Amino acid sequence: MGLTMKLKPNLLTAEGHEKLTKELKHLSTTGREDVAERLQRAFEDGQDDDFVDNAELEAARNAQSFLEGRIKELEDILKNYQIIDSTTEPHDSVRVGDWVTVSENGYDEEERYHLVGAAEADPASGRISNESPLGKALLGAKVGDKVKVSAPRGILEFQVVKLG
Repeated sequence: MGLTMKLKPNLLTAEGHEKLTKELKHLSTTGREDVAERLQRAFEDGQDDDFVDNAELEAARNAQSFLEGRIKELEDILKNYQIIDSTTEPHDSVRVGDWVTVSENGYDEEERYHLVGAAEADPASGRISNESPLGKALLGAKVGDKVKVSAPRGILEFQVVKLG
């Protein structure tokens, strides 16, 4: 009797799903063509050299390996996903898919984050994962609530200022 584990779906916004689908299509076509041309050039250039080791051929093989790894990662994400949409019904606590504005205790400026699944997290763009320490702390919080996050510089406290 074998146990089949159901993997948790990758949570994606509609926008994130579209972005990852486009990236997969691009890498599977143009990306592979570019790497194939690079490999061909490196192989041909290496034929003229007496060098046993061809740095460009090695670099091209590494680029191919990286490309194929990213394609596999995207295929795996897109095989098992669930679209998140926080606009379906009004709610007063933070859920995946929400935009949430917070202020850190001791600082005046507010920060606005889009709480997304791990597959499309990009903290530099304000997209934080629901699996990150801050994302986990914010889930279920309401406007006015304070949440604590363990960080390398100690415990940080954030107040939820606005939802949406």
